[in-house]
Amino acid sequence: MYKLWQATYKEILLLKRDLGGLAILFIMPLVLVVTVTLIQDSSFKQINDNKIPILFVDNDNGEVSKSIVTNLKKSSAFEIVSQINGENINETQANQLVLKGKYQLAIIIPKNLTVNLNTKVENNVSKILANFMEDAEEKETIQEPIKKEISKIKTQEIKLYFDPATQLAFKNGVKDAIDKMVAKIESQSIYQVFQKELEIEGNVFEQTSFIKFSEINPRKKHTEIKPNSVQHNVPAWSLFAIFFIIIPLSINIVKEKNQGTFVRLKTNPVSYATILGSKIITYLSVCMIQFLLMLLIGFYLFPYLNLPALEINGSYYLLFIVALFVGLAAIGLGVLLGTFASTPEQSAPFGATLVVILAAIGGVWIPVFIMPKMMQIIAKISPMNWGLNGFYDVILRDAKFIDIVPEISLLALFFVVMLSISIYYNKLKSAV
Repeated sequence: MYKLWQATYKEILLLKRDLGGLAILFIMPLVLVVTVTLIQDSSFKQINDNKIPILFVDNDNGEVSKSIVTNLKKSSAFEIVSQINGENINETQANQLVLKGKYQLAIIIPKNLTVNLNTKVENNVSKILANFMEDAEEKETIQEPIKKEISKIKTQEIKLYFDPATQLAFKNGVKDAIDKMVAKIESQSIYQVFQKELEIEGNVFEQTSFIKFSEINPRKKHTEIKPNSVQHNVPAWSLFAIFFIIIPLSINIVKEKNQGTFVRLKTNPVSYATILGSKIITYLSVCMIQFLLMLLIGFYLFPYLNLPALEINGSYYLLFIVALFVGLAAIGLGVLLGTFASTPEQSAPFGATLVVILAAIGGVWIPVFIMPKMMQIIAKISPMNWGLNGFYDVILRDAKFIDIVPEISLLALFFVVMLSISIYYNKLKSAV
């Protein structure tokens, strides 16, 4: 135990000599999590609080176009722009303005949309009512001209011009919204024509939606759980910070090899396990301090920045258990990298690149569920993905210890495999 303590003290002294690097380990992730969370939160506020100006070219000037404008205004998400400098805009102008990026969207309503819709609906209703006639000859006499009239009416197109830089999610959302509006207008027109043909007075048909949906958030003891940007960013960037420990750890191991320190240590009655143990204790302590600082930032600093405070619905004890195993996985990877690398110039850039790749495929930057199927499969091999799922289980899902066992088991196995490969490779080199 004394040897382990002395070896650990040696590692602490080495870290103290590089105060700049140590400061980066603590300050860099804190700045990162604050910056990213502020950007995401301001983006959400901008979407929710600010109206997006869109161009609206009304070539119909009928009930359908008026209904679309009314529904767009009710959404509180759009500001309708139909005139520029006091003059109505046309389709060509709208196309140019959207193409230049001055507007994200232009909606073009075709001519005679209302008239053609009403005509088609009236003909369809007349055709349906004619089917109830008992006289077959009279039925055919009525239906034949209706069929010809319907065939003359062409399908009308509402054109949507999108800025080429517009995200796909925004495009799909707008198209779905317009599609729902048009479907609602068509159904209302059908009801009205039926009522007119049947000579029914008053508003007989109920036109409010019968089927609705409501978003239900999980509840814990009657308290609604609403995940926010802070609850996603703090664990994600804590993972990123913890795994960056592989850079100073691997550089430290490489320097010991190149400077002969490792050879001198081997001449003393100190086992390789003791040397590794000292590194694990030292750098695991650094990881846990990093994680604690990230939590404190979420608890106390974010409210002063007008951000939601970090709320943890699960056990703090389990949260630190997950962080502990994440730290072990990072240290195992750092030891492996330091064992295989020959120079600091090899370990540092490779380690940084590897952390970025693991973060990208692990869901730290982009949620795994929106990745392509192949990438979703690949994400499952990233230790960052295991750690992130463990954090989410505790923070958002109120998980018990048994619920996080799969994630921490994978992280522990990763640590053991990385360490075993390092020890085996080190023995091979020592035997040469």
